Parts: sequence; C-alpha cells; structure tokens
Amino acid sequence: MNTVKRIIKGAKIVNEGKVFLGDVVIVNDLIHEIKEQSLNNNNSDFEIIDAKGLYLIPGVIDDQVHFRDPGITYKGDIYTESRAAVAGGITSFMDMPNTIPNCLTQEILQNKYDHASTLSIANYSFYMGASNDNLSEVVKTNPNNVCGIKIFMGSSTGNMLVDNNNTLEGIFSNAPILVAVHCEDEETIKRNTTEYYEKYGDSIATKLHPEIRSSEACYLSSSKAVSLAKKHGTRLHVLHLTTAKEMELFSNNIPLSEKKITAEACIHHLWFSDKDYDKKGNFIKWNPAIKSESDREALIYALHNDKIDVIATDHAPHSLEEKQRPYFKAPSGGPMVQHALPAMLEMYHNGVFTLEKIVEKMCHNPSIIFNIEKRGFIRKGYKADLTLLDLNNPHTVTKSNILYKCGWSPMEGQTFKSKIKATFVNGNKVYDNGVFNDEKLGERLTFNR
Repeated sequence: MNTVKRIIKGAKIVNEGKVFLGDVVIVNDLIHEIKEQSLNNNNSDFEIIDAKGLYLIPGVIDDQVHFRDPGITYKGDIYTESRAAVAGGITSFMDMPNTIPNCLTQEILQNKYDHASTLSIANYSFYMGASNDNLSEVVKTNPNNVCGIKIFMGSSTGNMLVDNNNTLEGIFSNAPILVAVHCEDEETIKRNTTEYYEKYGDSIATKLHPEIRSSEACYLSSSKAVSLAKKHGTRLHVLHLTTAKEMELFSNNIPLSEKKITAEACIHHLWFSDKDYDKKGNFIKWNPAIKSESDREALIYALHNDKIDVIATDHAPHSLEEKQRPYFKAPSGGPMVQHALPAMLEMYHNGVFTLEKIVEKMCHNPSIIFNIEKRGFIRKGYKADLTLLDLNNPHTVTKSNILYKCGWSPMEGQTFKSKIKATFVNGNKVYDNGVFNDEKLGERLTFNR
C-alpha cells in the first residue's frame, strides 16, 4: 500500500483549550506531527493543503443519531446521512437502535455493523437496544466495540419503551457499559395527550407540543434515571436535556473523566424556542420538545458551567409528507447533521460560545465520555479525523444544497457565516468544498474500556 502523506499548513488550530497557528502532518490514517510554527517542508512526497485563514478542529463526534437504516430507509440511510454528516464536519457518529428490526439481540446488532462497513463514509458505532424482556442479550454487549446501551424511558419513534421497573433495575444493575437514556415520563405524556386531544381534537397546534411532552414529564423521568444510576453505580448518560429544572440533577464539581453521570444537549434545543413553533410547526417537533427561551438559556448556561457535557444532533429524518401531516399524525424528529456545526459556529459569531468550548463539547468530551480510542483530539498518534473551517464564507441553506435523503431541513432559509471547507476521516479527505471522495469508508469505533 502506498504511503499517503499530507500537511495541513498554516491553519489556526483549535484544540484542548488553545487556538494557535500551525501545521498538522498526516501519514496514512494518523496524525504524525503537530507544529505550532509553520514547517519548511518542500518534500514532494507530501500533499500540501494550504489552510491559511482557515481553522482546523478535531472531527466532530455525534453521540446521538437516527440514520434509519435498516428498515426505514425511505427517510434516510447510512450512506446518505453519513455523507451529509461529513459535509457538516462530523467524522464519527453513534446510531440508535430503533431501526427495523430493533437492535435487541447481539445478532441483529452485528448485522447492522456488517451493513455499515459497506456504506458509511464516517466512522460509526451502534447502541445495543433495551426492551422490557431482553436483559440476557443486553449483558452480552462487548464494551470494547459497542458505544453503549440505549433505554427509551419515554416512547418515541420505533416504540421501544422500557417501563417495567424490574427491568430497569436489572439493566441499571447489570449493564456492562454506559447506559444512555431518553427521559420522558410516559404516564404524564399519556395524560396530557388525552387532555389536549379532548380540548382541541385533530386541529391542535404544534406549539402545544411542549405542554403535552412537558417539563414535568422530562424531570420525572430524568430524576428517576439519575436515582437508579446512583443506587447501582451505573455509568449513565442522559440524552437531549431540555429544561432548566433538570440541571439540578447534574454535577460540575468533578473532572469529566471521573463523572459517573453525564449529560447531553442537542442543537435544536439550543437554537430554537417555543416562539418558533408558529413559523416552523412540525418541522421543529422533536421528542423531548423544544421548550421556552428560559429553558434554552439554562441549557446554554449549563454547557458553560459543565453541568452538560456534550452537544449532539439527535438527527432523526422523516419524509416531507410525514412532517406535513396534522400534529397528532406527524412524527417527531428532524435532520441536523449537515447543519449542526455551522449552527454552533453561528453562535460563536454571536458571542454565545467560544471556539474552544464548541470543540470541547462536540469533539473532546464525546471521546472522553465514551472512552473512544484515539479520536476526538488533535494529538500525535491519534486518528486523523479533522475538520477544516472557513469562518468567513457565508452560505444559505436551500433545498438545492440540502444533502439529507428526506430533502428538507428546519434550517432552510438560514444564512450561516461559516462553512465547512474540508473533512478528513482516518486521514482521507472525504469532503472538499462540496466534492466527496468515498473510495475509502469509515471505520467501526473502538473503546478503551
């Protein structure tokens, strides 16, 4: 095999709390050297990538996506959505188990990995799913090559609800790896749904979604998950938090590597508020629901003070026809991987987050939380998963440049000041200013556990 040598030259490198001008040398799939001052290298063996005026960050690691493959591929599939992901600067993703069939056995999970190995442009991992009756399969999960176990403690797309208390006790006490949870209290949601349907019928407005899937429902469930984790010493990761009240459940007084309970926020909960439902309707209908401006501000504050550790997408595409149905018949979720990093960079331009904080929450911390092997940082000997950014290249999201298979985005019409210039996965330049190179596919993530 020919040795591939590249130098990303003259970039502003954002890594481990610093921004500095330098070069990154890539040899095959690894970062070979990082120089804080420009290298005088005229060796013709190296491809020189001129990054003057550009910023270089580790590739984003998205710990929560729904790529709909297998079984629901009219919405999206591993090839199309991983393609959109790398165009958005995401080099690794972790996909949820509510596909068809649900990933509830080790055999089904392995089949999904085998399938992805032939399609995914980005690096990948898949959660093992939990149900009310598959504990014997859950405990077989290999900590070294599976990202985690997913429990739906509130029903969502795919209806993998786990609501049996004995089952929850069994999973929390016996899980061999990190347990990731979707937290919404099912009984509260059912009660609210009945009440609002009786009041409004099929004509209900989407803006009432956060009243049905309420703050109370979120807190009741997330507090239960945290209580179970503390009782059993479980390594718990709470997904897509949405409320100010939930922040009291999480700690920021110990190093991340020592935390047993960690938390995630998603782009749409940081970008939108309940004031956007009148304009966006079902296109911002997610579970858990987008809530108030004060809840959004609490999430942003919690990211700054490290009660929330990770920013992810919860990318969950549905067809345009499905999203245009009346509220009760329209599924929850939307596509986000292509536009997550540009949205965060827009928040940088608006003074909400620093570049260092964005990299910490989207690149470094997922690597630390999941113990991912040699990814998430720009370090010698680490995999060359890298994203090159142009912070002064405005572009508007239009149907013509949306890459999701579903063909729409809640960000449509938004102009972003920044653009993803290039994305490297395992040293391969898989995306370059709108041009894809998918000759070499991504790799299955491995974990130091």
